[in-house]
Amino acid sequence: MLKTRQLLLICCAILFVNSAFLATRENGDPQVKKPVKLFNGKDLSGWKINGTEKWYVEKGELICESGPDKQYGYLTTDKFYKNFDLSLQFKQEANGNSGVFFRSTVDGTKVSGWQVEVAPPNHDTGGIYESYGRNWLVQIPEEKEGFLKMGEWNTLRIKAVGDKVQTWLNGNAMVDFDDAKIGAANGSIALQIHDGGGIKVRWKNIMLEEL
Repeated sequence: MLKTRQLLLICCAILFVNSAFLATRENGDPQVKKPVKLFNGKDLSGWKINGTEKWYVEKGELICESGPDKQYGYLTTDKFYKNFDLSLQFKQEANGNSGVFFRSTVDGTKVSGWQVEVAPPNHDTGGIYESYGRNWLVQIPEEKEGFLKMGEWNTLRIKAVGDKVQTWLNGNAMVDFDDAKIGAANGSIALQIHDGGGIKVRWKNIMLEEL
């Protein structure tokens, strides 16, 4: 009986050690960080509207739409995210000129940070643009422009760790580069409405894993 109990205790100890090892293997933290929903599908909790353009929820989707002022507009997360793996889906209606900013701050409607472009066909969706700074850092080559499905749901993935930034559009690698200025920054995730009017984009399944 004693031997049986000892054997059970040893087995339990082995299982505990293995579980702890699996939990720490990825990031050294026993509490594994799971992806979280940045958009709850019901309202704009956790986000802030910047500007006068329209942001609202419809049938579980987040909608950005040009307002009467036809200016820039931003929807920013209340929380800052530095190192992360973000995925979301978007569908462009009419003019789809928009974008996803990261490590960014907004003052009124002036944004400081970096944009992963979301735009009509042949306009560098998935590329990286620095607002009020160096402008285009990485544009998309012509052979990758066909990955965008205008008027349909697209999946965009953005990964930022230290200096390295990577993007994927519908599973296709778009950008992979290092930049020290980006690496030194921190800030919000932000969705954009470009100025000029006539823009409407739908968003859903906005998931982020902190790294």
